[in-house]
Amino acid sequence: MLFSAVRRIGATLFILAAVLLSQAVAQDLGKAPAGVIADQQEVITSLSAKVDALQKKMEASAEDDAGLVDIRLQLEQLSRELLQSGVAFRPRLTEINTRLEQLGKPPAEGQPPEPAVVTSERESLTAEKTEINAVLGVAENLSIRIDKLISQITEVRRDLFQNLLTKRYQINFALAFEVIDAFKTEMSDLYRTVSSWVRFVASFKLKSMLAATFFALAAAAVIIVGGRRMFGRMFEPDGRVEEPSYLSRLSVAFWSTLMQSAALVAFLGVTYYLFDYFEVLRGDIGAMLWSLFYVIAIVFFVSRLGMAVLSPRLPKWRLIPVESGAARWLMLLITATAFFTGLDYFLSSVYQVLGSPVALTVGEALTSTVVIGVLVILIGLVRPFVDEDGRPKPWPRLFRYIVLALGGVTIAAALLGYIGLARFVSQQIVVTGTILATMYIGFLSSQAINEEDAFIKTTVGRRIKRMFTLDDATLDQLGLVTSMVINLLVLIVGVPLILFTWGFQPGDMVTWLYRIGSGFQIGSFTFSPAGLLSGVLVFAIGYFVTRWFQGWLDGSVMARGKVDAGVRNSIRLAVGYAGVAIAGLIAVSAAGIDLSNLALVAGALSLGIGFGLQNVVSNFVSGLILLAERPFKVGDWIVAGQVSGTVKKISVRATEIETFQRQSVILPNSDLINSAVGNWTHRNKLGRVDIKVGVAYDSDVKRAHDVLLDIVRAHPMILKNPEPFVLFANFGTAALEFEIRFFLADVTGSNAVQNDIRFAILEAFEREHIDIPSTPRAHDIKPAEKWPADDEQAEALVAEVEEARNKRADEAAARRKPGRKKTDPE
Repeated sequence: MLFSAVRRIGATLFILAAVLLSQAVAQDLGKAPAGVIADQQEVITSLSAKVDALQKKMEASAEDDAGLVDIRLQLEQLSRELLQSGVAFRPRLTEINTRLEQLGKPPAEGQPPEPAVVTSERESLTAEKTEINAVLGVAENLSIRIDKLISQITEVRRDLFQNLLTKRYQINFALAFEVIDAFKTEMSDLYRTVSSWVRFVASFKLKSMLAATFFALAAAAVIIVGGRRMFGRMFEPDGRVEEPSYLSRLSVAFWSTLMQSAALVAFLGVTYYLFDYFEVLRGDIGAMLWSLFYVIAIVFFVSRLGMAVLSPRLPKWRLIPVESGAARWLMLLITATAFFTGLDYFLSSVYQVLGSPVALTVGEALTSTVVIGVLVILIGLVRPFVDEDGRPKPWPRLFRYIVLALGGVTIAAALLGYIGLARFVSQQIVVTGTILATMYIGFLSSQAINEEDAFIKTTVGRRIKRMFTLDDATLDQLGLVTSMVINLLVLIVGVPLILFTWGFQPGDMVTWLYRIGSGFQIGSFTFSPAGLLSGVLVFAIGYFVTRWFQGWLDGSVMARGKVDAGVRNSIRLAVGYAGVAIAGLIAVSAAGIDLSNLALVAGALSLGIGFGLQNVVSNFVSGLILLAERPFKVGDWIVAGQVSGTVKKISVRATEIETFQRQSVILPNSDLINSAVGNWTHRNKLGRVDIKVGVAYDSDVKRAHDVLLDIVRAHPMILKNPEPFVLFANFGTAALEFEIRFFLADVTGSNAVQNDIRFAILEAFEREHIDIPSTPRAHDIKPAEKWPADDEQAEALVAEVEEARNKRADEAAARRKPGRKKTDPE
């Protein structure tokens, strides 16, 4: 009874504790994380205010392409922050949905009511979920609004570019007089502006300007001097060289243009930065000076590039086989085209700063673009080549037509009033053409370095060979890598520059890079080039780390531990396969590839393996068994069927065996597992060698046995234990068959010992007059001279037979031991 009472009290306490615990859990789950909702509401409100401000800024910057790009970047950043705000609710929503599933639906009518605690908790969770969904709805509406603003910016920019190219101005004679009057007025304003700035600098900022100029010259000098010391003969062409190689001409053209242009850009850039840092520049002077520096850099680069490609003074260093006169004309026309293009850009910037009339800008652009178009047409009309008869030959037809078309379009657009289109085409002819020419030189240099043994002949290649003592094959492979790197650098640098010249802004590049990095979705699979690249990089790092660890383990740890070569090879291969597998798995994870999406592919592969790849899988499994059980190892002498040789390599698919004829035989691992394999050096290299010897029947057998035993015992490489043995094996049809059996410590060197034994047997048998019978052979018997047909012929034959018989008997008697009973010749 007492026991029953205690049990009832315990059950009551247990039920009470369970109720209290469930209420506590319900209260914890029912507590709305007001902090999370409030924080995200505040974030969304802040983002909404920023979007309102950016929308107003966008309306104010409707004519500023660069400003619109900056606004778009800010909107995209706000969109990402908004997405993060929505993600912050996911954990709480997951908890709420899980708890609601546990609580279940409210009881239907007619069913017993549920506890009030459960009803209260369900209502609290439902209310919280509704509140979170409302906040997410606001975030979604704001995201839609941001997307619309980004689309509007794209449309506005497209309209701006279209208006720039399609806007037409009225061109007539009245415009000429208006342009002349405006030009005089604006030049006077420009003179007053510049002269006032010069007086200000001379009075207050002269030392700062001189210091800035000095430091800019120092920066340019560092590039010039460093370039000469680093690149030496590649810095400028050497007229003393009779026949420079094409790679040398390309290298000189590329590096001379790049280094000298880089020095000028460094001088101009440092000058402008220090002028601005020391407050030497005013706003209007700074804008005009920046445009001037830009024009100087472009014109200098174009002239240096033309000089490097055409080389008017050094014909042997030309990259294009043009005549010297045509090279000088082309150099003049190209430089003039770049100069007038730069002048047009500079004057347009000056007029914009001064607020000049539109007529002056239109007139100046009309004149510049027409001149540029004429110069481009003249370039297309030049006949730079010479045919077989020595007559001038024009450019290739396609190139000539393209150049003439560009010049004609520029002139026609300018005369028809499409000044924006004419200016755009003229600028692209110079700037884009220069970039493309530089990229083409880069690609040609890469192609030249990619030629066999080309990198070894370069200055850099010879210097690397001296520094790192590399062989020619390694340097040739390094040249291939260098060629790939040059191509990649040319694309990375050249393509963005071309896009910039065509009106794209840096913000566009940033957006594209972000989209490439974030990836795009194909069905249910998300493809991310950045993730894929990171996966490849992780795999490459894991691969090289595995190879380094293999070398360290084999060369440092196992070599010092005197581990057997076969064991070392098995451990090295196992570590290599495991490392590559781990690196592959980590790389797949780093690339962001969900392996669950590959389940269908894995199933198809399994089916394919079951039917079509049985042999491959069998060989793979057999290779793993060979590495684990080690029935033979690298260096062993094995016999597999008709193949006998030394094991050189054991992989998971096949085993490489090198025969004694130096032939490499690749045997599938399954053949080595499923068939008998003889291993001469399985546990050690101790082995027995058998040599068969035949002795004539009429020889002294005991003496032959003793001679053979003495010979085999006397050889230094034959082991004394086990003791060598000579077996009288058989009575053969033509000889008495003996078999010499002896053991060697290293059976792999048995051929040399067998040679020594056989030579010793021949010498000893000859000394002891013991014959080794051979198979009878047919001899060419010369016909005997005919005897006279009388009785003397018969007598002579009988005498010869008797003499031969006596001779054989004497030889047999001489070979017998003294005192031994003569055997019956019958």
